[in-house]
Amino acid sequence: MHEERAPDRAAPLARRLAARIARTLRHLPDRALHGVRRRRARARLRARPAPASVLFVCHGNICRSPYAAAAFRRALPPDLRDAIDVRSAGFLTPARSPPPEAVDVAAARGVDLSGHRSRFLTPDEARRAHLVVVMEPGQAAALRYLYGRPPGRTLVLGDLDPGPIETRAIEDPIFQPVEVFERVYDRIDRCTAALAAAIADAAGDAGARRG
Repeated sequence: MHEERAPDRAAPLARRLAARIARTLRHLPDRALHGVRRRRARARLRARPAPASVLFVCHGNICRSPYAAAAFRRALPPDLRDAIDVRSAGFLTPARSPPPEAVDVAAARGVDLSGHRSRFLTPDEARRAHLVVVMEPGQAAALRYLYGRPPGRTLVLGDLDPGPIETRAIEDPIFQPVEVFERVYDRIDRCTAALAAAIADAAGDAGARRG
C-alpha cells in the first residue's frame, strides 16, 4: 500500500508570497520615481496658462474618467469652472452606463454619475484638447502613437498624487467590490485636487503678469 500524502499547505503560501514579491519589484520604479515625476508635472502645469479644455481619458469611460472629470470640476475655483471645458472619454464603445458600484460610491461623495453614458474618444478630440489627463501610462502611449497626441500635452493623473504610491497607474475598479471603488475614488480625489490647485496657481500667475 502507498502511504497517503498529507496536503502541502506550504505551497499556496509560497505562491502567494512569490506573487507579492514579484508585484513589489514590478512597481518599484513607480515608487522610486514618483517624487521626480510629481515635481515635473506640477512645474509643467504651472509654467503654462490655464488650459481652456481638459479631457479625462480612461479605458471604458464608465468608472475612472467620468468621476475624475466631476471631481476636478468641483475642485476648481468658481471663476475657473466656467472658463475651462471639462469632459471625459474612453477607448471602447459609447453609450454604456457606469456600474452600480461606481454610481453608489460617487453619490456618497456628492457626484451624480447616474446619467453618464460613455463617450468614444475621437482623434479630433484627442488632438484638440488643451490638456488630456489619463489614468495609466499605457493610455498616454496610445494617445501618442494612435492619435498623434504630443506627449508634453498629456498628463498621467497618478503623477500628481501627494502621498506615497504603489503604482503610477490609477487602478481600474471595474468588476471589483465597492471597497476597490472607494480606494480608487480616494486617490482620484487627491490627484484632481492637486491638478486643480496647480492650474489655479498658473491662472493666478498669468493674471499677476498681466496686471
